[in-house]
Amino acid sequence: MKNIQSLHKVLIVDDEEVICDTFSRLLNYAGYTCQVAQNGKEALGMLEQQEFSLLLSDINMPVMSGLDLLRTAVEKHGDLAVLMISGVDDRDVAINCLEMGAYGYIIKPVQMNELVINVANALHRRELEIINKRYNQQLQKLVEARTEELNLAREETIMTLGKAAEFRDNETAQHTIRMSHYCQMLARQCGLPESQCEQIRLASPLHDIGKIGISDTILLKPGKLTDEEFVIIQQHPEIGYRILVDAKSESLRLGATIAYTHHEKFDGSGYPRKMKGTAIPIEGRIAAISDVFDALTTNRVYKSAIEVDKAVEILKQGRGSHFDPDLLDIFLQNMETILRIKEQCADHSE
Repeated sequence: MKNIQSLHKVLIVDDEEVICDTFSRLLNYAGYTCQVAQNGKEALGMLEQQEFSLLLSDINMPVMSGLDLLRTAVEKHGDLAVLMISGVDDRDVAINCLEMGAYGYIIKPVQMNELVINVANALHRRELEIINKRYNQQLQKLVEARTEELNLAREETIMTLGKAAEFRDNETAQHTIRMSHYCQMLARQCGLPESQCEQIRLASPLHDIGKIGISDTILLKPGKLTDEEFVIIQQHPEIGYRILVDAKSESLRLGATIAYTHHEKFDGSGYPRKMKGTAIPIEGRIAAISDVFDALTTNRVYKSAIEVDKAVEILKQGRGSHFDPDLLDIFLQNMETILRIKEQCADHSE
């Protein structure tokens, strides 16, 4: 059975052949496998071709100095332990070597026991650092997997809540999916940060969650609503807001904002608070355009879908009154993307 030293290969670098031979014999005797190089350039070539556990290098050498070798070796071979050797007891050089990543600084002449102890300590530290690095990598993978799982669970919860509201008035589950992608696309195109665009995608399916609190006789009514019924249906943004506003989740709180403001109009004639212009949160202005376009172009219990061209004309008529004019322009400029989303997320009955 091999001893632990024999598992480690040591590369000795010195321009003096006698030093290489002496160190090689000492470390071979201690059980290590050794190879030698006469300068830093030769050593780098050997490091590229073979795997070494430890580099033992002189500082003052021709072709490439030990410091340059140290810098490159540490950068390219992160698991390599490096010990520097010098005939000069220079505190500043020693500190510089350690700051560059060396595990130790040995002064010549070197006694056998001193050399072997320094090599053993450096290799032990190397093993501990490799173990720690692997542990951190495994931990990071576990954290990433758990985070992905939590994000998926959060998204599924939001989508499920959105679907629950839709099923109250016979809309299909695809509406929430189309709505979320329309909103994300518009948010991106108007220059919002990607993290905010993703939050809008996650939260926008909750825009009609307040319909849970509206009577079926109103939601499922096939004909036009009476004035009294319309007053009741206008309560769903506030109901949705109250359902979501106290949530700790950022996505749910954003959903509260979207639920509360997606029926506001740019000219102040919307509901429930008659907010006007940019006083309406941008998420609500984005959702208003996306929701109306999808409502116009899909079948609802109270109406049939209309052609896209006709829907676009209706949107244009609401520019500056119902809709934020700048956002509407961006939406219409990206109609090719909108139609691709509509096709990919079409209702199953279509």
